[in-house]
Amino acid sequence: MKTSRVSIAAALAAGTVLALSGTAFAHVSVQPGEATKGGYATINFKVPNERDNASTVKLEVSFPTDKPLTSVMPQDVPGWTVSVEKGKLDKPLTVHGKQINEAVTKVTWSGGKIEPGKFQQFPLSVGKLPEDADTMVFKAIQTYDNDEVVRWIEEPKEGAAEPQNPAPVLKLTAAKGDGHHGGGTKNDGTKNDGAKNADKDADGKGHHDEAAGHGSDTTARALGIAGIVVGLGGVAFGVASRRRTS
Repeated sequence: MKTSRVSIAAALAAGTVLALSGTAFAHVSVQPGEATKGGYATINFKVPNERDNASTVKLEVSFPTDKPLTSVMPQDVPGWTVSVEKGKLDKPLTVHGKQINEAVTKVTWSGGKIEPGKFQQFPLSVGKLPEDADTMVFKAIQTYDNDEVVRWIEEPKEGAAEPQNPAPVLKLTAAKGDGHHGGGTKNDGTKNDGAKNADKDADGKGHHDEAAGHGSDTTARALGIAGIVVGLGGVAFGVASRRRTS
């Protein structure tokens, strides 16, 4: 009886956790969640279908105009049609020596269908990512085939609870060092050690140290073998004593 009650309680708790998890994570998001400042990246807008009686048929993603991206290239998604809208920039940008007067303002996917209980990812190659920002917020609008529209446009605030309809946020991180200086130092140190060993060999000291090292290895091996022999002898003695006692 107690076991049955415990099983029922555990099942209910698990169901509650799953339900809460679904509510917390079932929103439009950008993945991976971070990219390198000043670089190019491939990102995916992940769109789960939250409804049991309707399918998602359109996704609109607006791009920030204060940090415009001059390169946005969508990857084909089978069954979906994609359109890219551009707008004039208030202040032209120079990218790779070329002046850019417009940037992408919105990307829309339509014509496909995300059925209940499923999700779809929409990939984009984007760049050049801003170097003077820590995040990029992409406001998204999800449309269902029953004409319901869900606006994922609320910007999360640091230290505050997650909003009900959060906008997808891409975190921007500083480029990591390539470690060339550290690696060079280490390699130089290795070369210096090799030079010192070569000098020792020339003086005759290096070979002496090597011989001493081999001697230490031989001694250690001998002691190890002796220990194994003693151990086996102890086991045999124990077995013999047990037989005599029996």
